[in-house]
Formats: sequence, structure tokens, C-alpha cells
Amino acid sequence: MSNRVLVVIFPLVLTVALLCSAATDDSDDYFEFTCPKPDGQFEDPFQCDRYYECNDGRVSEKLCPDGLVFNPDSKLVNKCDQVFNVNCGNRKELQPPRPVGGCPRQNGFFPHPDPSICNIFYNCVNGRELEMTCVAGLHFNQPTGTCVWPDMANRQGCGSNANKKLNDGFQCPKNAAKMDKNGQAITHPNYPHPEDCQRFYICLNGIEPRQGTCDDGMAYNEDLQRCDDPENVPGCEDWYSLPETDRN
Repeated sequence: MSNRVLVVIFPLVLTVALLCSAATDDSDDYFEFTCPKPDGQFEDPFQCDRYYECNDGRVSEKLCPDGLVFNPDSKLVNKCDQVFNVNCGNRKELQPPRPVGGCPRQNGFFPHPDPSICNIFYNCVNGRELEMTCVAGLHFNQPTGTCVWPDMANRQGCGSNANKKLNDGFQCPKNAAKMDKNGQAITHPNYPHPEDCQRFYICLNGIEPRQGTCDDGMAYNEDLQRCDDPENVPGCEDWYSLPETDRN
């Protein structure tokens, strides 16, 4: 009789263990995950893009799409998120990248491969890249996935395109809010440089002046509040035909 009892109990114990835990042996260290609750999604303690899904005590191991990581704080059903939205902490491991075309990983925001081009970046979605450009004077900052002032991005190799705090005496006009074409006040108004078609001034919050520089071959268009073809900017049509010594 005792032997029969053992034969019946052992499969039950084994079944419960299989339902409530999952093991991974991708490395030399063996890790077995146990559901802290019967239902939910839970992060892997070592790998930021790996997580576990528990349904009625049944656990299954999951991976976020390449380039995304698991966000345990997300209230969404799909908790895979952009890297810059998640504090991975000690979960430093990631799945091997699966690059496609210009995408180092299949999902995410990535800088232009040329380190001297700081205002262009790529949004990759399932391996399809979309080229995006920052507003004139800003640089792409990968840690935040946003365009910021160049001195905040602090990227190397950006050369003369860097936006700098001013030391040439320019001051933002006071008590004169600049309006867009819809009559709305512009938060960070731009102003053309009086002598240089390629350069312009940015007034952060309307009061803090910074200097912006258009890419080579472009001129600042005050009407559009952005860099444009020189032929569209009155007085700058022949700017790049002048000797460099005569442009400043």
C-alpha cells in the first residue's frame, strides 16, 4: 500500500513544481524562477529584456522584442518598453542584437552612424528604420531618446554644429514675445545672426540666449524658424559662393 501512495504523490509534486517554476541555463549559472504570485508578469533578476508570465501558477519565459526591455512599473498589458524609459538596475544582460539595415537592434532610437551628424537619428520599429531630424540647433541624445541642447548631449565629433552658450554680446529681446503664424507665442524663439546666414540665436524660454548653426549648405530662415535652402532666404542666396573669409 505504501508503495502505491508514493507512486501517486510523486507525479503530483513534480507537476506542481513544473507549473510554478521555469529554469534557464543560458550561462554557467543555473537559475530557476518561481512565481511570486499565481498571475502576473515579473522581471528576470539578471536580464533586462527577459520576463516571466504566470497564469494560474503556470510560468512561461518570455523575451521582449529585440531592442526593448521589460518595464515592471508599466501599467500596460505589454510591458516591453524603450530602454530610456526603464531603470534596469542590476538587470544588465540583454539578448544578442539582431541588426537589420541601419538598425543596430530591431527596435529603439539610434544616432546616425556618422558621429559628426548629431541632429539626425533613426526610429527602428521591427527592423524598419525611420530617419528623423531634430529641430534646428538641437542634437539627438540616445540616453533619453530625445533632442536636447548640444551642451547637454555633449556628443563628441559634432564640430561647428554644436549649439553653444553665447559670448558675443547678443541678448534676447525683452517684453517682445515672438509669435508663430497662428498667433501663438513661441516658447523658444529663434533670431537670425545679423552677419552670418548659417548661424542664428535661440532664446531658451525667451530669455537665455544660445547660438545655433545650420548644417553646411543651409541658411537660417526666420520666417520658417528653421534652416532652409539659401535660395529661399532673402539676402543669403549667394552665401556659399562667397569665400569663407568673407562669410564672417
